[in-house]
Amino acid sequence: MLRMKSSPTSRSDTAARQVPKMRLICVTRASATNNGALNQLEQLRKMSCVVADSGEIEQVKRFSPIDCTTNPSLVYKAIELPQYRRFLSEAIAQKSKLHDGTSKRQFDGVADILCVNLGCEMLKVVPGRVSTEVDAHLSHDTRGTVNKALRLVDLYAAQGVDATKRVYIKIASTWEGIEACRVLEAQGIKCNMTLLFSFAQTVVGLSGAPFIRQAPGPEPSASHTAYRLPPTALTQAFEAQTRARCKAPRRCDNITIAPNFLADLEACYEPLPRMLSPDSVISSLPRLVLGRNEFQELHTSDKMAVDKLREGIEGFAKDQDRLEQSLAALAV
Repeated sequence: MLRMKSSPTSRSDTAARQVPKMRLICVTRASATNNGALNQLEQLRKMSCVVADSGEIEQVKRFSPIDCTTNPSLVYKAIELPQYRRFLSEAIAQKSKLHDGTSKRQFDGVADILCVNLGCEMLKVVPGRVSTEVDAHLSHDTRGTVNKALRLVDLYAAQGVDATKRVYIKIASTWEGIEACRVLEAQGIKCNMTLLFSFAQTVVGLSGAPFIRQAPGPEPSASHTAYRLPPTALTQAFEAQTRARCKAPRRCDNITIAPNFLADLEACYEPLPRMLSPDSVISSLPRLVLGRNEFQELHTSDKMAVDKLREGIEGFAKDQDRLEQSLAALAV
């Protein structure tokens, strides 16, 4: 993922989250075990800011990340646990306030408040931001995505949370999603562009999206990495980690890691070498500007990216439906 300044009004917020300051926040003490050696999670925190990829509050508490991020799949997994079932009941209790009549699905608004309630609990644990995802059914609908994002911002505001300072609105990196990001960023709403797999998504995202998430998958090409990490850009790079990538981190300002991988890193005291540093990335690639047709042509030339983007959207949409079905069953 990459994070860029979008307007002069966001200068102070972006500057506050630049890498040097994040490193100060993330520095940890040497462990009391292994003769003071740092475990791999502590080593990683010296390179990057760790972001928990979980909807489970207790897991987030355990690893003390700066930010956390969720999606419909993680939220559904969390509410299946007994200790989180109360979030379903609380969302149902507020049903009359939530369904705004803009969707044909009766419980999509209730699912929104469920995710926001969970996000508010996460914000009691992390000092930074929480990412809350827009309904994946809207991934190819710019106006629908913008409206849903504004709805989520309003729901956070109703609970006393200034979403412009504490929340990222998470959106799939489709052409329509990135266009929605431009609209939202112009209103001071920070976005997290997820499910990024192709070079085309990187190019278009960098031209308008502030926060782009490199999704798990095959290693990106050298040109992809160089393009998205220009040494002079006011950006932050964020990457979703697989188990293998946790053991060989590239130079990403923030790294999104699932709790099971965090536990693996915490238990290991082997050296964790940095595989890529900002000084080593000097890109001679020209900055590209792609229109919609050029984007589609370049993106569709990468079959893996097309398949993974589709699978991600379909998976999140399926779990969104499961969330709504759980709410509907409880409301009967």
